[in-house]
Amino acid sequence: MGIGLTQIKHVKLPVTDLKRSASWYRALLELELVTEYVEDGEVRGVSLLDREAGFEIALRQREYCAGQPWLAGFDVFALRSPTRELVIAIAERCDGLGVEHTEVWDLPGYGAGFDIPDPDGTLVRIVWHDPHGGFASGFLGVATDAEGRPAPYREPRLNLGDTPAG
Repeated sequence: MGIGLTQIKHVKLPVTDLKRSASWYRALLELELVTEYVEDGEVRGVSLLDREAGFEIALRQREYCAGQPWLAGFDVFALRSPTRELVIAIAERCDGLGVEHTEVWDLPGYGAGFDIPDPDGTLVRIVWHDPHGGFASGFLGVATDAEGRPAPYREPRLNLGDTPAG
């Protein structure tokens, strides 16, 4: 349902080496450099765009971010693939470019995906959702066991209520 917004415009990631990370994201995802952000005469951030898909990944030099975030090993965002086959093709693209990634996982009733650590270790998640599973029928939870194996569940465990927190 929602309130009428149509998509996320961009995600912004703090990076330790702006040029290295911008080059990495451009090469991996074939993104276009559309904006640079200059402060004190130095480029401190960039926006990279996929015009066809309509999303941007913005990068900012980490030492100029508030709070000095550390995101290694965490997926700040996920990119949706329209098909399972594209997930596999992107994993193969990573192999061809020499880009490290996890194995592709399949979760019946949910979909398939994998993670790609960027140059700072922040995970880029590529996900395909099974159109006949999980989200198509409402809620789908995913629990991970001690060995890291995911398992689906159907009833929410977190009671959010109907009103926003004040």
